[in-house]
Amino acid sequence: MTRPLTVLAVDDEAPALDELAYLLGRHPAIGEVFRAGDATSALRELNQRTIDAVFLDINMPGLSGIELAGVLANYAQRPAIVFVTAHDDKAVAAFDVGALDYLLKPIREERLDAAVRRVAGAQTAAPAGDDDPTREPESDVIPAELGGVTHLIPRDSIGWVEAEGDYARLHSASGSHLVRIPLSTLETRWRDRGFQRVHRSYLVALRLVSGLRTADGAVLVRLRANGASPAVELPVSRRQARELRDRVVRNPMRHLRPAGSPDDQ
Repeated sequence: MTRPLTVLAVDDEAPALDELAYLLGRHPAIGEVFRAGDATSALRELNQRTIDAVFLDINMPGLSGIELAGVLANYAQRPAIVFVTAHDDKAVAAFDVGALDYLLKPIREERLDAAVRRVAGAQTAAPAGDDDPTREPESDVIPAELGGVTHLIPRDSIGWVEAEGDYARLHSASGSHLVRIPLSTLETRWRDRGFQRVHRSYLVALRLVSGLRTADGAVLVRLRANGASPAVELPVSRRQARELRDRVVRNPMRHLRPAGSPDDQ
């Protein structure tokens, strides 16, 4: 059984802060809830005690919630960040500062519960006191809007990404999600996290590569099915083909088809 979480609720509006603190205090996974009415007070609390997660409003006087999250990125033991806001247009900014979740006001208890469980899961994956600078960071999450609800899609659930102009379509274990993030941004951020650009329109997760084949002079990469995302073959540009082959061969989790398979050339 994991230890109870210590969390900090931050909101400059007293009624909203009272409600947030009340809902957090009712959750069985949370032991203590501290409060702050602005970023300065929040930093004071964070410097006085160890906080597992900050549930943070975005629009506040002085430092905004996004700016405060940027400051917390410099902490040796950074608390998890969960934004709680009435604004649904800041999800990409939340992604950029590494938010673990993004809740819209009015707060629904089931969404708050899901956010707390994400925080608890992150704490289990990263034991207290582990300040090894070489430790793999938590998985990125991508905020995606669907039906007026912001969903955070874990990087590790994504099998491939398709460019659609200034947007990118994430093909994940939970389905397809369109987000306003250029494919080039994801390529830069995820290259060292097991992803490879294979074409001007496609970025793939190396862990799902099941084979490479040549057909009519074109190279195709096969990806295994991934939850709601079916198996697929995608084109590989000539410029990317050699690097993809090299990375797949070096990848110990590649799961390639057996040598000599009829489709492998």
